[in-house]
Amino acid sequence: MTSENEDYDLIVVGGGPAGSTAATAVALRGHRVLLLERETFPRYQIGESLLPATVHGLCRLLGVADEVARAGFTLKRGGTLRWGRDPEPWQFSFAMTPRLPEPTATAFQVERSRFDEILLRNAERAGVEVREGSPVRRVLSEGDRVRGVEYTDRDGTRRTAHARFVMDASGNTSRIHGRVGGARVYSDFFRNLAVFGYYAGGRRLPAPNSGNIFCAAFDAGWLWYIPLRDDLTSVGAVIAPEHYAAVQDDPRAAWQNMIKACPEVDRLLTDVPVATEPPYDQVRVRKDYSYWKASLWSPGMALVGDAACFVDPVLSSGVHLATYGALLAARAVNSALDGSVPEERGFAEFEARYRREYGVFYEFLIAFYDMERNEDSYFWSAKKITRVDVDEAAAFAELAGGVASGDTGVLAAGGLGARWNSAAAELEGAVGRLTSADERTNPLLGTRVVTETFRTGNALQEQALYGGPLDDRTPPAIGRLTATEDGLSWLPA
Repeated sequence: MTSENEDYDLIVVGGGPAGSTAATAVALRGHRVLLLERETFPRYQIGESLLPATVHGLCRLLGVADEVARAGFTLKRGGTLRWGRDPEPWQFSFAMTPRLPEPTATAFQVERSRFDEILLRNAERAGVEVREGSPVRRVLSEGDRVRGVEYTDRDGTRRTAHARFVMDASGNTSRIHGRVGGARVYSDFFRNLAVFGYYAGGRRLPAPNSGNIFCAAFDAGWLWYIPLRDDLTSVGAVIAPEHYAAVQDDPRAAWQNMIKACPEVDRLLTDVPVATEPPYDQVRVRKDYSYWKASLWSPGMALVGDAACFVDPVLSSGVHLATYGALLAARAVNSALDGSVPEERGFAEFEARYRREYGVFYEFLIAFYDMERNEDSYFWSAKKITRVDVDEAAAFAELAGGVASGDTGVLAAGGLGARWNSAAAELEGAVGRLTSADERTNPLLGTRVVTETFRTGNALQEQALYGGPLDDRTPPAIGRLTATEDGLSWLPA
């Protein structure tokens, strides 16, 4: 049985942070939105460490910041790392600019099942029609334009729904992303494997940094250590794909062997039992997770979140990229629906800004990986800038070239090696000065790569706090449009 004739302004596929963000931002403008989610919330998801731009920028624009603050999530002031030449751990703080007051220079470590449900229920309160247990089967098109989707509802009935726009926010396992931009382009440099699980507790770093994410490099790769609750810690190993056979054979044994191989993390877990509380009792694996698409939108359809792209977990950028891209796409939808900005222009701005944000994190992470000096390690010797494949550099140049032309980050492939080397040396020098800097000076703020990486996040927070960025920090080629005061739509600059 098939039910027809459901009409909306926007259909969002996927109820994670990207889907909830896009749906809420469009519904807040009074448009009719349908969100289809294949699972029933709350549901498990990895990616627990957030950046301030999500907590104090995006969540405030969506009207959910106070609820997130009351949820009791672990406060995160920055990160602590055993990474680079110095054998001792070093720390960075989110207090990146004096224009953002102290409470906004923090983030949270979140249980994604709880955080994602907060965003989804907020979407419902904003007027979004949410249907859980409703997987999308295929995209419906008329000519070159996407016009809707076919899905199966909770009762097993096949339904069709039509809309002016469809947004795919269904994650890295999306079955419909190929309708836009063809196949994914996978990164060779970031072609890693992650095996991760949870402990029922664990030692904490000294206050006031007890809620920091701790990342520690070791011979086979690096480990994350995320304090979620007093009795729950997320621990994951990022390693070369050559370990896949061992991980596939016994994921739990491989995971614990990696932890034992990293003394800085192993001693935090001495005599601490692994978690037995579902869904944290499982050890999970993800591989080949760094990718982007040749294009992120086509007439009637856009990709956001992990359906569009993902870089690497080391800087906790996943939720930020997902929600920021979704907000950009929602601005394009709202502007097209109210007639203020043509569809093609609004989505061109969405794609340019989204790709630029992906590109600056990608560049930062190449420089960051290059800081770890372990010439005897297969993993780390493969993560040197000098080992970046020519095809990878060319692919990135093509990615960035359409993303932020006019920005100094847009270079031909042949110039990227020198640029990345310079960024790595500058970053390493700043880290080396951290211990000698006074409390009012953060040497990282003087580096080009850090300034570029956090520029958009700072502007997003200023948008939420003050109704717009406090100065014009948008690259000139992307400045064709500007956001409205509420951050939900485009206006001609």
